[in-house]
Amino acid sequence: MKKELLVFSAAAVFMVSCSNNNEQRTDENNNNNQEEVVPGFDLSNLDTTYNPCEDFYHYAIGGWLKKNPVPETESRWSSFSILAENNRKKLRGILEEAAENPGEKGSTKQLVGDFYKVALDSNKADKLGYKPIQPLLEEIDAIKDYTQIPAVYAKLKHIGTGGLYGFYVTNDLKKSDQYISYLSQGGIGLPDKDYYFNEKYAEIKDKYFIHVQRVFTLIGCEGESAQKAAKDVLNFETKLAEASKDRVLLRDPSQNYHKISKEELIEKYPNLDFPTIFQEFGVAEKIDSIVVGQPEFLETLNALMEKENIEVLKNYLKWNVANNYSEFLSTDFVMEDFDFYQRTLRGIDKIKPRWKRAMDAVNSSLGQPLGKLFVEKYFSEESKQYVSNMVDNIRDVFKERIQQLDWMSDATKEKALEKLSTFTKKIGYPDKWRDYSGLSVSADKSFAENIMACNSFNIDYRINKLGKPVDRSEWGMNPQTVNAYYNPLNNEIVFPAGILPPPFYNPNADDAINYGGIGTVIGHEFTHGFDDKGSKFDAYGNMKNWWTDEDRAEFEKRIQVIIDQFNEFEPIEGVHVNGELTIGENIADLGGLILGYYALQKKIQKDGQEPEPIDGFTYKQRFFLSWAQVWAM
Repeated sequence: MKKELLVFSAAAVFMVSCSNNNEQRTDENNNNNQEEVVPGFDLSNLDTTYNPCEDFYHYAIGGWLKKNPVPETESRWSSFSILAENNRKKLRGILEEAAENPGEKGSTKQLVGDFYKVALDSNKADKLGYKPIQPLLEEIDAIKDYTQIPAVYAKLKHIGTGGLYGFYVTNDLKKSDQYISYLSQGGIGLPDKDYYFNEKYAEIKDKYFIHVQRVFTLIGCEGESAQKAAKDVLNFETKLAEASKDRVLLRDPSQNYHKISKEELIEKYPNLDFPTIFQEFGVAEKIDSIVVGQPEFLETLNALMEKENIEVLKNYLKWNVANNYSEFLSTDFVMEDFDFYQRTLRGIDKIKPRWKRAMDAVNSSLGQPLGKLFVEKYFSEESKQYVSNMVDNIRDVFKERIQQLDWMSDATKEKALEKLSTFTKKIGYPDKWRDYSGLSVSADKSFAENIMACNSFNIDYRINKLGKPVDRSEWGMNPQTVNAYYNPLNNEIVFPAGILPPPFYNPNADDAINYGGIGTVIGHEFTHGFDDKGSKFDAYGNMKNWWTDEDRAEFEKRIQVIIDQFNEFEPIEGVHVNGELTIGENIADLGGLILGYYALQKKIQKDGQEPEPIDGFTYKQRFFLSWAQVWAM
């Protein structure tokens, strides 16, 4: 049966007005004698024809839904999207000024300005066609036997393509103060393995085959050769998908961590020739052990590399180059890429204007330099201080709630409180910025060539961390991003400058609005530290069990209740939420709302006076309305 995705407490605070909720509050809303209008949520976003006790969602954002249809260039639209659009306009001004006056070579403005200028130039891209990737395709074509594949593959991997598997460097999950290399499943062009086997995706899979064939035609294959190449790719990817874990199984970090020595890796997977791969990346002497995420996948890939026809492997590598660089080439490549990955997969009718796509590329390749210019111009230190204080308030409330748990033992509580006390907060922007002096971006290069340069620079940056102390001051998200995150390996919560403007935080609004906005986001990220995944990491960022067996069993029972609840939700007829897949976000959403609400209560108690109603709404009602409008979509 269908369920409403509502939190009962949101409706509960409206009970006092359920009998007359359809009436307009004319006295409060239209009083021209008011000295000051306190900003907050937009009253026009409400739809008061709904009863908030029966349908809080439409009551709180029904007006917003009417005013905000999904644009043709988007697959979804939300309050997050609108704030991102506002930030994008600011970033456009920064980029246009930098493109016009790039300044000294190697400077922040030169890097982002020249990159953006080239990315905007569709005429230049159209004249070049696929020439920027042609040398790579020719190098693949020149492969004569299997022994030549690893060196070519490493070169492709170095510029952000190649497929087959994931290879990256980050903190060791069990020794978070050390960096280690990881190998993981990958190499498929569809979103996940279900698209290759589930009958409901059969039409998409057929369209994917046509798309691959068309891309091969664009890079010079004709007729039957393009069709054969597409079949090779799809058949090979299907074998990779069959050996892959699904998204639910990938959620458990303990089941995707298998640390082995370099010697054992080389012995187990000889056909993948890791000595050559490591040598090409310059890390042969730095690696003594490595984490294999999904050993079964590498076993399958190792077997495939021995028995698969070499022409199939070459076609697969060529496809990965063309697929990863299509959006940076001429218009025919761009539109073919859009037609499948945006129109077919995401239901988007219209491609974004060139300047937005160019900006997305800057954000992806040079996000931190662009973010530096963004915060210099638009971020307020006062906002940083307010949010910092709010983080402390919410941490205090979380501490109290852990102490009050009647199902958790004192031993586990002690560890939970230790972890909570060691959370690091990062707000606005990094304390130190990355050094980009080794990167060369030029207005004389093609769009694809600048992308290659950035990919290579960024991959080297990560790979070269091997053997060095972990830098816990580093950020994993750009300052201009409208989002936030919890990183279990550093036990940190991070709130970029991009998410701190309204509706999340408004320096002129009352506490109810701000705690319902950024406060619930802060609570959300705190809760991630104790969700189904975060709860498996200790105060120091190590994957380590700090629970008693009894407490963990009680916790898992409560997790299952939420999974079962969300499994029953049917937002679209016949389509149910997968509670096992969404459990981390579900826990964090519920926890964020609870922590934000009680932190607001604590703040008001500390201030010593309950706020007067504004626009006819109590501070509790304003909190829930703010929360609803932040998550409007």
